[in-house]
Amino acid sequence: MSSRFARRFRVGQTAPPGPHASIWVFAFRRRELLVPIDRPPAPIADLEALGLAQIRSQYVGLLDEVPVFSVELADGVEAPPGMTFRDLRSLYGRLEDALHEAASRAVQLVEWDRTHQFCGACGTATLALEQERARSCPACGLSQFPRLSPAVIVSVERDDEILLGRSPHFPPGIYSVLAGFVEPGESAEDAVRREVEEESGILVDRIRYFASQAWPFPHSLMLGFTARFEAGEIRLGDELEDAAFFCFDELPRTFPGNVSISQWLIGDFVRRMREGR
Repeated sequence: MSSRFARRFRVGQTAPPGPHASIWVFAFRRRELLVPIDRPPAPIADLEALGLAQIRSQYVGLLDEVPVFSVELADGVEAPPGMTFRDLRSLYGRLEDALHEAASRAVQLVEWDRTHQFCGACGTATLALEQERARSCPACGLSQFPRLSPAVIVSVERDDEILLGRSPHFPPGIYSVLAGFVEPGESAEDAVRREVEEESGILVDRIRYFASQAWPFPHSLMLGFTARFEAGEIRLGDELEDAAFFCFDELPRTFPGNVSISQWLIGDFVRRMREGR
């Protein structure tokens, strides 16, 4: 990337000591991000100037060496002139990679902080800890950390074909690789086998780790894998309305852009097929 956001976003726990020459702010009303209407979405440099009612803020990390914060706005806040609130998912493909990383962390921290103001065991108001990302109950001592839900996403390959499925929740005509949450007590590799078989009836082997990605819908850590077709005929489960093996040069429509790990997996498969690997 060539913009000022080209340097990779770095996660942080504690904000560097101020004063800061500049900061970036992701401002959320619930899970909706405040963005300009007629310009590319970006964090806000001076939220105070907008005069919006703020509830709490969280330090997110460094974006191009500039401190980044997430801010929870009051539910009734209206967007200032020239701006609007948008669900982060609707900005898919419009945010640059580093911005997407930062915004993904920001919305998860805002949502976790908003929903853990009280102890889940005894109902007492919780307190934010200074040295770690957690909220603690002063009555019973229960500590609550940001929630993270591991999920697997897999490129199932059969010679020069890849298994793609279509969820009824996808935009019309869109297909993607298969994915699902890891169950308690289950390894990621076992989750790959189970999810593929449950969703498509296909058995897989030669499961290999590919990459991972934080995905804030709502608080997932996507663990990417490749796998080889072993046996079976496609038999749809409850989550897909269609699934099929597609040749690498005859793929259906997939999600646009290169932000998500699903596109990384598909792109890697196509590249290897074109290189004859």
